[in-house]
Amino acid sequence: MGWAHSFPMSEGVRSGREWTRERLASLPWAATEPDTVDAVVLTVSELITNAHVHAHSDAHLVLTWDGDCLHVSVHDEDPTLPRPRRAEPGDVGGRGVAIVQELADEWGMRCQRHGKSVTACFRPAETAAE
Repeated sequence: MGWAHSFPMSEGVRSGREWTRERLASLPWAATEPDTVDAVVLTVSELITNAHVHAHSDAHLVLTWDGDCLHVSVHDEDPTLPRPRRAEPGDVGGRGVAIVQELADEWGMRCQRHGKSVTACFRPAETAAE
């Protein structure tokens, strides 16, 4: 019923987005819920960017589908947890955490032995109706 796929992000944000779209295409709800797919891909992009910019490390992306929730987890080597910032209108950054908070059904973060993981959960409407 479920699956998990893991991808080291040393190739960058674009590769992470493309890899994510390929994995999502295997899910039965992906074709009928393009907005959810786009939200997942944008979240992947934001979390990987945050890892590269703020943690100054490569990131490790894990997608897990458990039949109810698609979990997007990005691990980096910096134990500092992200904090929501208030970006000014002209700022070119500072909105990543707010974007993830807005798009995901749930999200969280935790310190780990070697860094931190930020995870977002997406519940497609198709599975929520079952």
